[in-house]
Parts: sequence; structure tokens; C-alpha cells
Amino acid sequence: MSTTMKTLAIAGAVAASMSAVGTTADAASKEKCYGVSVAGANDCAAGPGTTCAGTSVTDYQGNAWTLVDAGTCTTIDLPAMADGTERKGSLEPQERDLPA
Repeated sequence: MSTTMKTLAIAGAVAASMSAVGTTADAASKEKCYGVSVAGANDCAAGPGTTCAGTSVTDYQGNAWTLVDAGTCTTIDLPAMADGTERKGSLEPQERDLPA
């Protein structure tokens, strides 16, 4: 193998390794936040009424989660519920806005 080919192979391996580290760091800076996504925009299943990404049927469904930046879940601005009760994101599933 020529020196040029070896250099390219090493450079590719280093780039791939750095890319993997960056992806891991990005994932570590995210957290599951329940009750903040609009219908059809959740990231994955969380309970009854959700089976996979994009299957929530109610806006701000309490058992559907979305990945958000770590530390921001409970401070996301959400509209109040119909009775005026304030909505908040949660790091745990909630019993509000569940499908009928």
C-alpha cells in the first residue's frame, strides 16, 4: 500500500472516530421531555396511544416524548389547557392530554 493510501486510510479512520464522538456528545446533551410535542410529532412510543415516532394523536400528549436540549424540558413555553391550567414539560410521563 502506498504512503498516500495509508495516509488517506488513517485520515478517514480519524474522521469517522471524531464523528462518532460528536454524535455521542449530541445525544448526551438531549433528554426525553414528555408532554411538549404536537400531535404526530413525538419522537417515540411512550405509552397507550403511541406506538412509534409520530403516532401521538393529541397535542401535548402527556405520555408522548420528544428529545429536547438537556435542562430545557420544564421551561418550554406551552399553551395553557382549556380550563386555564398551565402546561409544563416533564421528565416523566404525565396523565394529561391523553387520547380518549
